Amino acid sequence: MIQDQFELPIGFDLLATAAFALTGALAAIRRHYDVVGVFFLALISGLGGGILRDGIFIQDGPPAALLDARYIQIVTIAAGVGVLLRERVNRFGRVIANIDALGLGAYAVFGTQKSLAAGLSMPAALLIGVLNAAGGGILRDVLTREEPLVFKPGQFYVLVAFLGAVVFVVAGTFFQIAAEPAAFLAIAVTFAVRTLSTSLGWETTPIAVTVTAEK
Repeated sequence: MIQDQFELPIGFDLLATAAFALTGALAAIRRHYDVVGVFFLALISGLGGGILRDGIFIQDGPPAALLDARYIQIVTIAAGVGVLLRERVNRFGRVIANIDALGLGAYAVFGTQKSLAAGLSMPAALLIGVLNAAGGGILRDVLTREEPLVFKPGQFYVLVAFLGAVVFVVAGTFFQIAAEPAAFLAIAVTFAVRTLSTSLGWETTPIAVTVTAEK
């Protein structure tokens, strides 16, 4: 058990929330949603993982993101930026991807730690850490009636979030590294693997099923 706590810096948390929300806003714009649809898809993309973590699994009160007005404010700003700069935002694709990669690791670590602190088992904590990181994207795809991208062959995303959660737990539990350096190590590993996988084109592959004809 990791004894001390890693506190996610509020500035970084808001920045990562904005990046996730912006991806949701752009997804809504591509589907020709109106301003209401853009806002709510940005909201669920930015805050969905934390809402799943706190509202369904840990259940220790209202989700943290709903107790601080800054989270909904930053989602609103991100949705507005998506609408106003929708034709120019691709110029900032690399910056958004880097923030997304950092946020992926940070949310995986934070969700895992919060779950362990709530008394959940280690496998459950790892699962919730991954959902904390990728849950917003899953909910976004479900709401838009798409198969969740994370279920399809493609870029490493859920696997990278899982790797970050595992690195955090192994560093803190088995090597007795304090929570903060263990968290930064896990975030660094997640960021490195995520950026390498996108730049080098690493992708998951579908599981092949061999069908034999009946005689």
